[in-house]
Amino acid sequence: MGGWLRLGFGPLRPNFVVRATALVAVSIVLSSCSLAEAPLLHPSGPIAESQRNLLFEVFALMLIVVIPVFIMAIWFGWRYRASATQSAFDPDWERAPFLDGLIWALPAAIIVILGFMVWRSTHQLDPYRSLAAAGDSTQVQVITLEWKYVFLYPKEGIASVNELVFPADKPVQLVMTSDSAMTSLLIPALGGQVYAMAGMATRLNLLAFGPGEFLGRNALYNGDGFADQTFRVRAVTQAEFSDWIASAKQAPVLDAAAYKDLSQPGILRRPLQYSQFASGFFQSILDKYATPLKMQQTPRHP
Repeated sequence: MGGWLRLGFGPLRPNFVVRATALVAVSIVLSSCSLAEAPLLHPSGPIAESQRNLLFEVFALMLIVVIPVFIMAIWFGWRYRASATQSAFDPDWERAPFLDGLIWALPAAIIVILGFMVWRSTHQLDPYRSLAAAGDSTQVQVITLEWKYVFLYPKEGIASVNELVFPADKPVQLVMTSDSAMTSLLIPALGGQVYAMAGMATRLNLLAFGPGEFLGRNALYNGDGFADQTFRVRAVTQAEFSDWIASAKQAPVLDAAAYKDLSQPGILRRPLQYSQFASGFFQSILDKYATPLKMQQTPRHP
């Protein structure tokens, strides 16, 4: 070949191949550094951990197909290369029962296994599934705006914007709706995602292994401010949670005028706190988009 490697797209110099290989290797190393910090691969809660394990299981199952394909591609290319004149090559065959059975049986088995995994994980990782007995979790009502998240704490009688705080030793139950465009709430380190839609109440149950600070965001494109629609999530000790509630009690009231200002489209650069809000405020947002028939059928929320 005279120092050239002839490929389908023309001749290729060996030094180019070396450089391309080095570039791929560096890209893999750099990507592995970023993956090491990915919350999806290093979860901070049991839900996210189960989702991570499911991802690994599906990935391992797919390798049953992927690895043989790469091995055979390399082996076939080497065995039937142009210079290997002694390799037997007999394409004129009519039946290969073992090969035909393998081609059909392996994908069928993978589909059956994947079906079982989907059925199992759909029940185990149901976001509506409660993680604790009634009264043992922190109840938070979530209203999504353009492009903010309003968190109402009905038991504590306080509210916050773009900051979700809860005790690390208790599950948190989010009941969500939207007072604007449809969004999808996602906290990668703890689990998710679940949509929030106007006139509907959806749920998400989460739990943190221990104290920590995480990032939450809107995972559904819904306009100009989508990229910046994020919020801070803090799992804290019970004492820190009590102190945070006490500080919120000193904040302004979330009245109609304050909520009207929040409802204006825009990005909020820092979290806000409110000392109280009207009783039934979350339900009033739901009723705002409900028809009379739907209002009779929709369960009331505290």
